[in-house]
Amino acid sequence: MKGKPYLPRQFYVQKGETSPRIFAAGQRYIQGPRVINHVGHYLSLLDITRAGLMASIRGHKVLGTEISSSLDNSGITAIPLIFGGECSLSEINSQVDAMLGQDISCLIATGGGKLIDAGRAIAFRLNIPAVIIPTIASTDAPCSALSAIYSEKGVLENIEFYPQHPAMVIVDTDVIVDAGERYLVSGMGDAMATWYEARICLTNPKTITASGGRPALASCAISEMCAQTLYKYGETAAIAVRGRRNDEAVEHIIEANTLLSGLGFENSGLALAHAVGNSYPEIQIVHQNFMHGEMVAMGLMAQLCMERSKDLEKVASFFAQVGLPIHLGQILLSTKEQDILNLLIEATLDKPIAHNMLMPVTHESLRKAILDAHNFGLDICKKKGDKAYRRLHK
Repeated sequence: MKGKPYLPRQFYVQKGETSPRIFAAGQRYIQGPRVINHVGHYLSLLDITRAGLMASIRGHKVLGTEISSSLDNSGITAIPLIFGGECSLSEINSQVDAMLGQDISCLIATGGGKLIDAGRAIAFRLNIPAVIIPTIASTDAPCSALSAIYSEKGVLENIEFYPQHPAMVIVDTDVIVDAGERYLVSGMGDAMATWYEARICLTNPKTITASGGRPALASCAISEMCAQTLYKYGETAAIAVRGRRNDEAVEHIIEANTLLSGLGFENSGLALAHAVGNSYPEIQIVHQNFMHGEMVAMGLMAQLCMERSKDLEKVASFFAQVGLPIHLGQILLSTKEQDILNLLIEATLDKPIAHNMLMPVTHESLRKAILDAHNFGLDICKKKGDKAYRRLHK
C-alpha cells in the first residue's frame, strides 16, 4: 500500500455486491489535563527511538520543549520539523524529502487542522505511524484517516484517504482551553452536524461513508451521543473556557468535538451540512474571516430547512446561545448578492455528499433552503439576541 492511492469506496465495495458496514478507528485516544507531559511514556508502546516533531514556529516555542523533554525521558529523540502553514502537495513533499535518510520511525504532528492533515499525509508517504496532538478543538479532524489537500493559495483541491488511522491522538485539555472560546465553539458547529448528517446517511441505502462502506449502528449511536453532549454541556463549557477554566463540562465538549464527532462523521457519513459548509470557502470574505465549524453551522441550518426538520429551532437556539452564526449577515453576506449565492449553490451541487439527502437537491431547492435558513436565523436572533455571537466576533 505504500505510496499507492487508497480509495476506501473502491477497496470495500465490490461491483454487484451489497456494501458492507464498516467501522474504522485509531488505536488510542488519550485526553486530559497535562497529558502532554506524558507523550514519551505513551509512545513507548510504539517501540520507537526517533520521532519527527512537526509544528509551526510558534508551536515549537509553546509546546515543543515540553514534548521533546517528555520524549527524551523515554529514550526517544525528537527531530524538529517546521510546518510551512499550508497543507499543500509542495509542503508535504518538502517535509518528506527533509525526513528521508534521518531514520525517523514516527511522525508527531502538533497544531491545528491543516498541520494535522499534512502530518497524516507525510506519515502515509513514509509508511510510518502518525501521532496527532491537536492544539485546538475547532474541528473533528484529529481522529480521522483522511486529509484535505489545498493549493498553495489555500483552495481545497483534493481529499486523500489512508488505510491506517493515527496510532495515537493525544489531547491535552489545558492546551485546548488556552486556545480560547471561539475555537471550542467552532468545533461545536462541526460536531453538531455529525448526528443530523448521520441519521440521513443511515436512512439512505445509497450512502457510502468515508470509511468505504455503509454506516454502522455503532457510529450512529456515537453521533447521537455527540449531539446530546453538545446540548447538555455546550454553553457551560463555553463559559468555562471564556474564564480560562478546565472542568468536566469542558472535558465532555472536547471529547464530543474531537472523538465522538470524528468517529461519527467518518463512519456515519456526511450530507448537505458539510456540502454547504465546505463550499463557503469559495467566497473569499467568508474564507478569510470564518472557521470551518462556523461555516458548517450555516450548512446545517440549510440542511434542516430542506428537511423541514422539527429540530431546526432547537439547533438554531443552541447556536445562538454559544455564538455560532445562523444567518447570512453574520458571515458578512447579504441575500442581495445573487452572484455570490449562485457561486455557493453551484459549488455545493458539485459535491457528491450533497446528494446523500433523501430528497433531490437542485439549484432551486438549495436556494430556498439557504434563504429559509437565513430568515429563520434572523427570527431567532430577534427573539434571543446575538450577544454570544457579537462577543466572539467583535
